[in-house]
Amino acid sequence: MPAVEDLLRELAPQVLGAVVRRYGHFDAAEDAVQEALLAAARQWPDDPPRDPRAWLIAVAARRLTDLLRAEQARRRREEAVFRLDPDAPPAAADTDDSLVLLFMCCHPALKPEAQIALTLRAVGGLTTAEVARAFLVPEDAMTRRITRAKQRIRADGRPFALPPPADRQERLAAVLHVLYLMFNEGYTATRGADLHRPDLAAEAVRLARLAHRLLPDSGEAAGLLALMLLTDARREARTAADGSLVPMAEQDRTRWNRAQIDEGVALITATLPRGVPGPYQLQAAIAAVHDEAPTAESTDWPQIVALYELLMRRAPGPVVALNHAVAVTMARGPAEGLPLLDALTTLESDHRLHAVRGHLLEMSGDAAGARASYLRAAAVAGTLPQRRYLNARAAALGETG
Repeated sequence: MPAVEDLLRELAPQVLGAVVRRYGHFDAAEDAVQEALLAAARQWPDDPPRDPRAWLIAVAARRLTDLLRAEQARRRREEAVFRLDPDAPPAAADTDDSLVLLFMCCHPALKPEAQIALTLRAVGGLTTAEVARAFLVPEDAMTRRITRAKQRIRADGRPFALPPPADRQERLAAVLHVLYLMFNEGYTATRGADLHRPDLAAEAVRLARLAHRLLPDSGEAAGLLALMLLTDARREARTAADGSLVPMAEQDRTRWNRAQIDEGVALITATLPRGVPGPYQLQAAIAAVHDEAPTAESTDWPQIVALYELLMRRAPGPVVALNHAVAVTMARGPAEGLPLLDALTTLESDHRLHAVRGHLLEMSGDAAGARASYLRAAAVAGTLPQRRYLNARAAALGETG
């Protein structure tokens, strides 16, 4: 059964894309595909089809026809609102429309949270209840959010096709950004009782693989996948047995996933020489330097500083600047790193700024200042493991101060 579930999740966006391309009616097509997936989950373990994708498309197409005919009858419209086009390409063609579906879900008219939700629902194959759990919101609220997103796309009226070449790069940036946000929320949750949400991170990695497969010439698609693999490789070592946070410098590196590290390093090594590296490639290169260091002490911090300086030129932002300050501290000492934090006023409500300041002050010998910063970070941290870790750091300094 797990093998069937994996196959259905892989095929879901392909089938939905094929049905929408062939017949239109995104909302109804999605319902029809979900019913086809449920039927497959029941029937395939005992009677697997020879061509699973074609089976799903055929069942979904029949169900979509039934749904639209019922709608026509209910509205007393005898003339076909839904009419098959004999010149259209066959629904079971080998074309993989998953990329078109990704572009559609990342429509520029949608807010990022709506883009992520719709991508998880339509491309990831998750149910609305599963998407709601990923966002920690009630299912009915998520239903409304997804419905509004679909309405915006329908109102736009664009055909189911890749964006025109002039718009494609901008839309690709939106697709990769959505996957990046999805992974970050899965790897380091912004709220809740757990530090991370493995299912959400794993789904982001799977969709990044899909984007890389469909866009093999995109250095940033490859860079994003490499970044996810190299970062997720450390996940098991990030928490202790009691669920408490373990910072990277203290992690047991034998628990890092070597297969993911090797794959990520190979990806970024092959991608960087292609041309001017983008932000995801630079972040992946930074992650690779961390992952290839056998110990925290042997980390090549000067190289990481140089990479962050490139990243700040390519994609400046307060979080990049914060990470750069940490790298500068590790390479040159807290006296050079601490002044860099003073300019990051936009992060005053973010626990990361205060946690970093606490760490740098602790390194400089200012126990009282470090303790105050850790307590301030704990007060605004979003997850329980983060708050526990920061309060523990503050308490330890209180005992020694």
